[in-house]
This record gives sequence, structure tokens and C-alpha cells, in this order.
Amino acid sequence: MSNNRGVIRFIARRLALGLFTLFVVSLVVFAATQLLPSDPAQAILGRDANAVSVAALRTKLGLNHTAFYQYTHWLKGMLSGNPGDSFNAQIPILSYISDRVVNSLFLLFLASVVSIPMSLWFGAYSARKRDTLFDNVTSNTMLALASLPEFVVGIILVLVFSLRVWHLLPAVSTIDIHKGPWSDMKGMVLPTATLVIGAVPYISRVVRASMIEVLESDYVEMARLKGAPEKVVLWRHALPNALGPVFQVIALNIAYFAAGVIVVEALFNYQGIGGALRDSVRVRDIPVIQFLVMVLAAVYVVTNLAADLATVLVTPRLRTRMR
Repeated sequence: MSNNRGVIRFIARRLALGLFTLFVVSLVVFAATQLLPSDPAQAILGRDANAVSVAALRTKLGLNHTAFYQYTHWLKGMLSGNPGDSFNAQIPILSYISDRVVNSLFLLFLASVVSIPMSLWFGAYSARKRDTLFDNVTSNTMLALASLPEFVVGIILVLVFSLRVWHLLPAVSTIDIHKGPWSDMKGMVLPTATLVIGAVPYISRVVRASMIEVLESDYVEMARLKGAPEKVVLWRHALPNALGPVFQVIALNIAYFAAGVIVVEALFNYQGIGGALRDSVRVRDIPVIQFLVMVLAAVYVVTNLAADLATVLVTPRLRTRMR
């Protein structure tokens, strides 16, 4: 029971820290959008709009209030699930952006589902085959891939699989934003592959290093002395005990997906939050900018909270300290 109470207290502390982080992010985001050089009302109406029209639109959008009132009103709307209306589209943000958020989250989900098991396998098997030809080739390949930016990887994939070598996959996404990305899985291959290639090198190298340390431990040697097959030693005894630091790297890479997806979406013309954020910055659609940045921040906080909890659950010595 004391162990369970310790875990609950740990979760409560991490949750409180996550909420505080989001609060600080909301302050930074609001301040940054207030400091944008142009007036949103002027950007919507154009340069030729007269002062009376601009003033009327500022009143309609609530920009004539003090910064404190605007922030508290916006924060109240975020907490109540009503982040307001888009300045540019003049419709509720959730209606305007919901399809794009779903598209980006689906791309994030696919990249995670593919990259995490692949990274675990490459890292674990490389540790088992330490200093062999497979390990050396894999390590050098992963290091080379880790040095490539996402847009370079995406361009190479397009040239190889769409334009120059083979004509197997579409070079850009043609997914109808209202039908969902699952309606054209063929168009999801290259964007997903770009994110996967960017994440696998980092995760697999951490898995390899952690696995090598665990494979040299006393309890793994004892399992071998008892006659356990090497596969059982690797997957049942070594890997679960090596997952603690791996979870942290996985969380960081999922957060990287949330940010890197912006570049990938622009490269493949994928209808997600990347394009929406770019367009919103261009037209000074402040409520949409604020909402999307908070969504990205929430993904980062939630993934790190999940990683911290998973690390505690798979690490006996951390659970013992919480008693």
C-alpha cells in the first residue's frame, strides 16, 4: 500500500508540474503574440483599410481591451474547451482546425507505432551482436541518418520513390482534409517514413547503450548460468530492465515528432497543423496561433509525464524509493 501511495504522490507531483509548465507556456505564447509587429485587424482588412474600419474590427475581435483582460478571457476559454474564433475565418477555432489536428495526430501516431518497435529491435539486437559486422554497420548507418535534417531525408525519399528511380508513391499528399488521412494510406508512406528515419537512430542508439550495460550485469549472467536461452535472456531479462532511460528518449522523440511534423507537412503538402500554423502567422490569426502552440506544448507535457510514469513502473529501485 505504501508503494502505491508513493506512486500516486509521484504522479500528482508530475501532473502539477505539467500544469504549471502549461501555464508558463500560455504566458509566453500570449506575450509573444502580443509582440507581433503588425496589427491583426490591419492584416485582415489590408493596407488600404481606413482607420474607422480597423478600429471597428479591433473592437469586434476584442483587441481594444487591456492585455490582462485578453489573457484571462483567452485562458478561461482554453480551460472551458472554447478557445474562441479564428480572426481570419471568423468561425470557432475547433471547427476550423479540428480536421488538421486529427491529421497531424494520425501522422504522429503512425510514426510512433513504426519507429518505437523498430528502434527497440535494432538497439537490442545490436547490443547482443556487439562489435560484430552487423553492429558496426548498423551503428554507422544510424549515425549517418541522425545527421540528416528532415527535409533532406524527405527530398531523398521523394527522388527515390516518386520521381527518379521508382514511381511507386505520390510525391505530395492528396488527402482530402475532410475525409481523414486514413482514406489514402499510400499518401501517408513518405511523410511517415521521413519522421521514422529521423527518430530511429536516436532511440536505437540509447537502447543499444542501455542494453550493453544491462547485459553485463550480475543477474543477466546468473540467468545465463541457469541455462536460459539467449533470446529469453535478451527479451525477458535484459530489455525490460534497460527500458528506463529509453522511455525518456522515446518521449523526447514524440515531442520531436510534434515539432518536426511542421517541416514534413510543408514538404509533402500534408494538410495538418504545420500548414495551419504557417498560414496563421502570415495573416496574424492570433487565436489559432495560440491554440496550436498550446496543443504542441500539451503533447510534450503528456508524453513526458507518461515516460516518467513508465520509467518508475519498470525500474524496481525507483519504486522502492517511493515507499
